[in-house]
Amino acid sequence: MSESSEAVHEGGCLCGAIRYRLRGPVSWVGHCHCIQCRRAAGSPAITWLTLPKAHFEVTKGALHLFRSSDHGTRGLCANCGSPITFETTRAPSEVDVTVATLDRPEDFPPRARVWASEQIPWLDLDRHLPSWPKNSSAAGPD
Repeated sequence: MSESSEAVHEGGCLCGAIRYRLRGPVSWVGHCHCIQCRRAAGSPAITWLTLPKAHFEVTKGALHLFRSSDHGTRGLCANCGSPITFETTRAPSEVDVTVATLDRPEDFPPRARVWASEQIPWLDLDRHLPSWPKNSSAAGPD
């Protein structure tokens, strides 16, 4: 994973209507197994990275914002439905970005798993990584 404060990474949604750029180091990368993330992504887990909001910008299109909980808002493409971001009032200066929507997701290997208590039992995903039953103080969405 690139930790350089000068590093620039780009990504976008499936249909190409949304493009974004992030720069600088990220503070967290990991898999989330919570039911909200699973339902939002339509997958058994979703991998996020966390960085300061000031280091993330949408360069094409506009995210459709969906209030998914009393503290969380998800940003997605209104055209194809690709999940792109998660923001929470619990960490107002940060944004979580879906790693799989990056042009080079391989640059951001996961470091942990959160909400393991809600993991689907048949999923065997990076069990060697540190894991929390719920969220950790250094983790992404919940």
